[in-house]
Amino acid sequence: MYRTHTCGELRLSHVGQTVTLSGWIQRRRDFGGMSFLDLRDRYGLTQLAFNEGIDAQMLIAARAVNREFVVQAIGTVVERENKNPQMPTGEVEIRVTAFHVLNAAKTPPFTIEAETDGGEELRMKYRYLDIRRAPVREKLLLRNRINMMVRTYLNDLGFADVETPFLIKSTPEGARDFVVPSRVHHGQFYALPQSPQTFKQLLMVAGMDRYYQIVRCFRDEDLRADRQPEFTQIDCEMAFAEQEDILQTFEGLLKHVIQEVHGQTIGSIPRMTYDDAMRLYGNDKPDIRFDMTFVEMNALVAGSSFPVFDHAELVVGIKVAGCAPYTRKQLDALTDYVKRPQLGMSGLIWMKVDEQGQATSSVNKFFDEPALKNWVDAFDAQAGDLVLVLAGGANKTRKALSELRMHLAETLGLRKPDVFAPLWVLDFPLLEWGEEAGRWFAMHHPFTSPKPEDIPLIDQDPGAVRANAYDLVLNGNEIGGGSIRIHDRALQQRMFDLLGFSKEEALAQFGFLMNAFEYGAPPHGGIAFGFDRLVALMGGDEVIRDYIAFPKNNAGRDVMIDAPSQINPTQLTELSLGITPEKPA
Repeated sequence: MYRTHTCGELRLSHVGQTVTLSGWIQRRRDFGGMSFLDLRDRYGLTQLAFNEGIDAQMLIAARAVNREFVVQAIGTVVERENKNPQMPTGEVEIRVTAFHVLNAAKTPPFTIEAETDGGEELRMKYRYLDIRRAPVREKLLLRNRINMMVRTYLNDLGFADVETPFLIKSTPEGARDFVVPSRVHHGQFYALPQSPQTFKQLLMVAGMDRYYQIVRCFRDEDLRADRQPEFTQIDCEMAFAEQEDILQTFEGLLKHVIQEVHGQTIGSIPRMTYDDAMRLYGNDKPDIRFDMTFVEMNALVAGSSFPVFDHAELVVGIKVAGCAPYTRKQLDALTDYVKRPQLGMSGLIWMKVDEQGQATSSVNKFFDEPALKNWVDAFDAQAGDLVLVLAGGANKTRKALSELRMHLAETLGLRKPDVFAPLWVLDFPLLEWGEEAGRWFAMHHPFTSPKPEDIPLIDQDPGAVRANAYDLVLNGNEIGGGSIRIHDRALQQRMFDLLGFSKEEALAQFGFLMNAFEYGAPPHGGIAFGFDRLVALMGGDEVIRDYIAFPKNNAGRDVMIDAPSQINPTQLTELSLGITPEKPA
């Protein structure tokens, strides 16, 4: 028997018991005729005590091991003289009577403790060592807990967990596919799924009624902090469901997770249209933990003879409460922020309201006191508030002000990770126009149903058609998105026509789905949650990498196993790819 207890469970109630522990040596401390080892496993730390006066041979054995040796210790649980209130096991220690090295270890390339000296790339190369550190281990255990919570919630509502294929057909819409060449069918390729979208719709046609899957998906996209080439979705679909059924069911799921993880009760989740989100926040996933909503000022500044405003498509601002004391240096820094190439604004206008309620601005030359009083009223600005204004092209200006809003919130400490403010965003446009391609594209995917009342607009004014779609946003992050699906073959064909598919192309790509619609497809809809992102937010982070056991780096590489890599020339020949492998540099 390697162990009778784990390294995290012993307490004063175990004093006097003989126990066996196994784990890794985290650190060793030597004091004259005594040594102490901290023994670690997944469950915690326990101190092992060795005393020359009690057993000199045990002390010699203890001093022969180093960090990360795998050992077994047998001994008696005793009360510690110097207790450690920071450790759950800090009131006890093991007086060791038998000690065995199960496996020696090299000195690790970085310190395996909560505070480490290892850089990110080094820790990713030795990820199996990084996971031994409590902060990373706890993140993976949180992921496991939330996985179980989600399954419990959905199983209790009658959802069935059904697996769908990983080797599927490549489709032209959406992100780039990862493709897999077929050895048996030369010149033909599978694709790895970006989502199980068509399969879950087919499961509704098949009468499964309520489906879910916590499933791996793949997208060949550029990476960022909250994106990986392979990621996990909570994928769900319901038959005989309208939008309200979906919203009620899955806001219940989010509330359940927040309650179980953080003990917080979330009330009814507010709803906002896409148009209002763009108008008030400049993006479709607003963080509503704090204010600073947009105020459009075009009517307010019309005819001011201020060229920047007169030539702007949009003049818009935000109120930053309590920031009127900002210095010129701080305001210049904000100006530099919006003038960065990523945002490309030409400048930033400001107005301060002093403690006497008097307004001054960086454009006093063009706006007198009554005009600035109108600004004060429009923003409901109080003494001590700062107003920041941008002007330019509508889309560019909204994006820049949205970024500035988030930057200020971060600076002012308003994005509190333990505060949760979910939001439904509804009524997205069904389509978006691609200037380069000269055609319409589906804003979500081609299977999203238009709002029933907007169907007549499909032929008259496609850009005005709203999607029967919804996104669930949490703290400025989209964590879930879905829609009511098209279940009628004729309407689906109209959608393909609008997206520029010929009948032959639509049949070749999606004929299996179109045919299924002819055999009694029920009304249905669903949603998919980004599981990695949800777990990270529950852990108080927005970077998903540490919540994935073996993630890729920002270049899409697994530096631990060195992937992607070249393959054997024989494999290339078998796959008929005709690629000459490059010689290693």
